[in-house]
Amino acid sequence: MAPATSSHPPFRAEHVGSFLRPERLLQAARAVKAGSLDAAEYRRIQDVCIRDIVAFQEELGLPSVTDGEFRRRSWSAGFIDAVEGFGLREEGVLRFRNDAGELGVSSSPYAVAPLRRRRSIVAEDYQFLRSVARRGVPKVTMPSPTVMHYFLGPRSIAEGVYGDVEGYFRDLVAIYREEIAALDRAGCSYLQLDDTALPCNCDARAREGVTDRGEDPDGLTERYVRLINDCLSTRPKGMAVAIHMCRGNLKGAWMAEGGYEAIADRIFAGLDVDGLLLEYDTPRAGDFQPLRWVPKGKMVVLGLISTKTPVLEDPDALKRRIDEAARHLPLDQLALGPQCGFSSAGGGGQVLTQDDTRRKLELMLGVVEEVWSA
Repeated sequence: MAPATSSHPPFRAEHVGSFLRPERLLQAARAVKAGSLDAAEYRRIQDVCIRDIVAFQEELGLPSVTDGEFRRRSWSAGFIDAVEGFGLREEGVLRFRNDAGELGVSSSPYAVAPLRRRRSIVAEDYQFLRSVARRGVPKVTMPSPTVMHYFLGPRSIAEGVYGDVEGYFRDLVAIYREEIAALDRAGCSYLQLDDTALPCNCDARAREGVTDRGEDPDGLTERYVRLINDCLSTRPKGMAVAIHMCRGNLKGAWMAEGGYEAIADRIFAGLDVDGLLLEYDTPRAGDFQPLRWVPKGKMVVLGLISTKTPVLEDPDALKRRIDEAARHLPLDQLALGPQCGFSSAGGGGQVLTQDDTRRKLELMLGVVEEVWSA
């Protein structure tokens, strides 16, 4: 079996990509917004903070490293900011909630004009990451194209912008292919797409909302598989691609619940990716039975470690859950990771501290060593 330090991603020990923004970076972002800090100095501060977070990851011994998504306002904002034609609507098919109740809806992108990639989305970020990574394989993350449609459905396109949704999808495909080509030129060997749409399409309330707006939830799943595969169809052979799926993550809150059964037969085998990073930290994600749809050769990273709570998981409980998953998919196709990033949104008020993050990742690496070292 491949150890956690295998040279072929996805790795036995994985993380989703985002990390807690240091206070220095948060203060700099506020200063830029207030007009008291120029772009060059802000960039220099970002560079310093990215060097530090890469060193943090490599000190722990993580096989893949990211820039923490430190150049973005949030996990999906980098894409939206780099593409001409997007606006934001304060609405969506689902609302964020926690144990206390509903918190509100997150902004969703929609096309106010034909979409066009006006600058690098993540390729330039990757170039810097690659220049400072010393041991870990640099991994770059992007939102999945499905995120640009699912939450608004027909309202993801302003009236008169496109003749139909297929024109919108064609422009999205062109943008992703352009960015993947730029990543290839930069030497990228590991790309991760982050998808909240497909797992939210497992939620009974969301599926009802999709039907109410005139769309078929299962038809959307099938169309989204084709959309993602079209975006990836020109990727070079040397670029590994994984897709991360979760039901929303905002400072301990979530959007959806429901196991993968509603979509598993279409996506687990249908998506042209090397690995699936799947949320599995709470019963909201269902059981492991849908893993029976994963074909031979595709890796599944079990997101058993929660970034929604600082409480440290019990290592023996994690090993029992891995054993349970292995009843449905061979152990050599399984890996371990958090269910989401440690800071999907920028700003303060995060649930975990950097010390919590360290403890969670150290736990992950220790469990991986015990389970897969034999």
